[in-house]
Amino acid sequence: MSNPSKPYVVPPSAVKAGGKLNIFERYLTLWVACCIVAGISLGRLFPDLATLLDAMSIHQVSIPVAICLFFMMYPIMVKIDFSQAVQAARTPKPVLLTLVVNWLIKPFSMLLFAQVFLGQWLRPWLTGTEMLRGTEVAIADSYIAGTILLGIAPCTAMVLMWGYLSYSNQGHTLVMVAVNSLTMLVLYAPLGRWLLSMSDLVVPWLTIMLSVAIYVGLPLVTGMASRTWILRHKGRAWLDRVFFRYLNPIATIALLTTIVLLFALKGQLIVEQPLHIALIAIPLFIQTNFIFGLTYIAAHKLGLTYEDAAPAALIGASNHFEVAIATAVMLFGLNSGAALATVVGVLIEVPVMLMLVEFCKRTAFWFPREPEKATLLDPRCLPGLQSE
Repeated sequence: MSNPSKPYVVPPSAVKAGGKLNIFERYLTLWVACCIVAGISLGRLFPDLATLLDAMSIHQVSIPVAICLFFMMYPIMVKIDFSQAVQAARTPKPVLLTLVVNWLIKPFSMLLFAQVFLGQWLRPWLTGTEMLRGTEVAIADSYIAGTILLGIAPCTAMVLMWGYLSYSNQGHTLVMVAVNSLTMLVLYAPLGRWLLSMSDLVVPWLTIMLSVAIYVGLPLVTGMASRTWILRHKGRAWLDRVFFRYLNPIATIALLTTIVLLFALKGQLIVEQPLHIALIAIPLFIQTNFIFGLTYIAAHKLGLTYEDAAPAALIGASNHFEVAIATAVMLFGLNSGAALATVVGVLIEVPVMLMLVEFCKRTAFWFPREPEKATLLDPRCLPGLQSE
């Protein structure tokens, strides 16, 4: 147990990534709810908004939405230190566990839960159709498409915060952020196209490749270039203390702006059938807890320390909803059920993940401990000692 007479100093070996949640991140669910109300109200007051956005498009890509989506992704990518990926070879078990869960289990479990709940059990309450790329499809199938895009997008942003708050090894978390970002560039497009085709939604190969290139590749390349230039000319201290301080709210503001636009265009459906939102949330909630539990148990069986087990489970459970929203908008349109389903993922992400962070902290005694790896000290641990 901790000794209050001895203040703890974070060891130099602890990787400082993530940090305290700012006001945007701490109350993200509240801001999302406010944006939903604002978007619905905007859509009701200005019913010609969809026509206006379509007029500001190039090859069916809305310029205002594309700008918002880029600024959702860029702040995330510029924070990634890809040099941390070399550490993966030193601690292969946590990295391999997360890769197996994220790319061999999670996409298929999401497809299963979506098909069972949205495609079968809840389908009688999800009536209606919509046009996707010139083809009329059931609204339930469009929602399934959105959940699939969420399921194949492992988190590479908010997970830094979940790792920080759960007293985890942020070095490992950074490694997984880098590895998953690079893996996503390779696997997201083919895996997404294959799983969508299994739901009878055929997406042209070039379309999904273009969406990944624009909304993952471009921010990634821009972020890496910016980070390299700043470190070379301004230094690490300026990057952390000045640049990130002004950059942090941008991704959240861009996300909230996109949500306003999404719900402005889907407001009529939500007003008429608010039950859809709650029904979409059911398989997403089950998927999040299932993947977390599976990874957490596997980490325990593999003999990982708590500081490595917690971020591995949290990375698997959370989703990169920015990529999912961007891809859904690119593939199916801003006014699609698929885009709406990805936004529901944002609604449940923060409260559910905070619940799982608390669960991790309460069950840390299940694992061996190496508290010196964490940036934020677990107050139940003495420096350099294992907790009970």
